[in-house]
Amino acid sequence: MACRPSGSGSYTVVIIPLRTSLYSLDALRFYLWIKRLKDLEKEKDALFSGLEILEKARLWYLQRLEENRARQHVETPGSCQEAAAKPASVQVRSCLLRSRIQRANGSLGSVMTEPNVTTSSNPSVPDALADSDLRWLNTALTQEVSDKNRQISMLELEKDALLEQLGELQSH
Repeated sequence: MACRPSGSGSYTVVIIPLRTSLYSLDALRFYLWIKRLKDLEKEKDALFSGLEILEKARLWYLQRLEENRARQHVETPGSCQEAAAKPASVQVRSCLLRSRIQRANGSLGSVMTEPNVTTSSNPSVPDALADSDLRWLNTALTQEVSDKNRQISMLELEKDALLEQLGELQSH
């Protein structure tokens, strides 16, 4: 058996027939080796896909940063009153965007700090299921916290509007 790199970055495997039985130890090793190569190829494809997504995210972040900087230069100290007069939906949208950005940043951070798992220490099926359950629970709890933060933001906006109305009523 020999491996030759092909032009597209993948490998062409030339199989040399095994001289012994298909049930031999050499045949098993060969099968496991081919399976490992296939798994590595799938992992490489997933990583390239992730790189493409990260590049799109990087460009999106850069665009939002530029928009943010442009808004900072346009706004003047007197425009804070204008910002307070913005509809609640705009402020809620801004809060929701910040929340989603923070969630994405947290997810990316957890991916970057997650320990690498080697094939020699693959978790058992029950461990993998427990891990999956914990990830699902974490996602559900994160969504619930996000919803509660959104509700808190809306209540704070309502409170500010009511306090403003109260101040206007007291001044009349």
